[in-house]
Amino acid sequence: MIQVLARLGGVARRYGSVVALDGAELELRAGEVHGVLGANGAGKSTLLGVLGGVIRPDAGTLEVAGAPVALTGPRDAWRRGIGLVHQHFTLIPTMSVLENLALGRRGGSASTLRSDVERVMRRTGLSVPLEPPVESLGVGDRQRIEILKVLLREPRVLVLDEPTAVLTPGEIEGLFILLRELADEGRAVALVGHKLDEVLGIADRITVLRAGRTVLSSTVADCSVGEIVRAMVGSAPADPIAVGLDPGATSEPGAGPAETNEGTPATASAPPTLRLDGVRVGERRMSALEGVDLSVSAGEVVGVAGVEGNGQRELALVLSGRLEPTDGVVHLPEGIGFIPQDRTTEGTIAEFDLTENVALALHRRPEFHSGVQLRWEELRLAAERVRLRYEIAAPSVAVRVGTLSGGNQQRIVVGREIEMASTLLVAENPTRGLDIRAAAFVHDELRRLAAAGVAIVLVSTDLDEVLALSDRIYAICRGRLTEVPGSSRTREGVGALMLGGGGDD
Repeated sequence: MIQVLARLGGVARRYGSVVALDGAELELRAGEVHGVLGANGAGKSTLLGVLGGVIRPDAGTLEVAGAPVALTGPRDAWRRGIGLVHQHFTLIPTMSVLENLALGRRGGSASTLRSDVERVMRRTGLSVPLEPPVESLGVGDRQRIEILKVLLREPRVLVLDEPTAVLTPGEIEGLFILLRELADEGRAVALVGHKLDEVLGIADRITVLRAGRTVLSSTVADCSVGEIVRAMVGSAPADPIAVGLDPGATSEPGAGPAETNEGTPATASAPPTLRLDGVRVGERRMSALEGVDLSVSAGEVVGVAGVEGNGQRELALVLSGRLEPTDGVVHLPEGIGFIPQDRTTEGTIAEFDLTENVALALHRRPEFHSGVQLRWEELRLAAERVRLRYEIAAPSVAVRVGTLSGGNQQRIVVGREIEMASTLLVAENPTRGLDIRAAAFVHDELRRLAAAGVAIVLVSTDLDEVLALSDRIYAICRGRLTEVPGSSRTREGVGALMLGGGGDD
């Protein structure tokens, strides 16, 4: 007998002129993992926010375990057994990890909490330090904390909004094993993701949203990848990496494997656009970077892969001119674009409109200022170009960025920084949170920039992305870079070097 643990019907939600939901439907059943798919701005996060009590709908119904309810807030959802892992972090930066994990729990000692946290970490494979303040940690650790915080409450309905974007392949595998176990225990799991191979590999059923409406609801066995992609965006991109498939797989009959870059003599012989010589960041016993040598030529794409906390964050900051090294020599060009790892804290200001967010970077260029005065009309036109070229789902550049979906916020950052990158682009997870069409477009933009002579350093947790786009690949482990030999340019080979193992020469 089918047991429906949560059902949303006819849900509508507007933010001014932006229609986030327009009669969306979702049914979550006990014993199932349910994949929720859709393009950026389709309404996925808004719909799950309604289920988690974070967002109050303008219209529609919610039933929990067969009874109609009107949630008054997140705590009400928790009391009814609904746990939501947010796409945007909801942690308190100045508090320790353990203190953040304690929020929402009633009763119990500190030792009991620590014991429970350690048990959940062992079960999931998601490990985080418990004593440091959250503000000292990277986005990967913050994502792990969000997941652990919800799992500690043992919800009957578990809702995860893009939980895998900054996790390692091993952590994703461990998390999915746990989700399958939770479903087998009779819980309902809802999973939002853009990687189709991940979602389809674990989901029993899927729901596809488009423009705020439910356009497809089916068992995974009864629909093809092509049908799902067309429901999401209306067409199937040719880029299998963007679609979220194995680059050697075919998404449609007759499709060939994706090509990967192997480097060219032209890029290898070109003069370096940037160079690091013996760069160190931090004290010698606790160096984030240690003795890093790196040169990247005009038109070359260099990929950097590593498990978070091994120095790739500091490397990106040094390469973008935002961090002075403790030791070593850095040669950087003018005209650097930088796509940061966290769009919400480093890439955008939610209260600013689209023009003001574009101005955060472009104001430094001479054509956008006269002395201390900004040329706002030119900046508005530049923002409009970014809005149109990157298909940002906003009716105008006057829309406040905080009202847009996470994927659309990421499009703003990517478009703005590509505009800035006349000689060098440093990109940390540039397609994080982007739908398949936008990810394919960004990949094409990176290839276009490289063809135009821009040097690119791609720091990504998506190994398929790194393998497909890079001329050369480095693994970073404990602050040291190791170039990946051609024979090791596979997920397994790069993964071994990321963990400090050797590669085949």
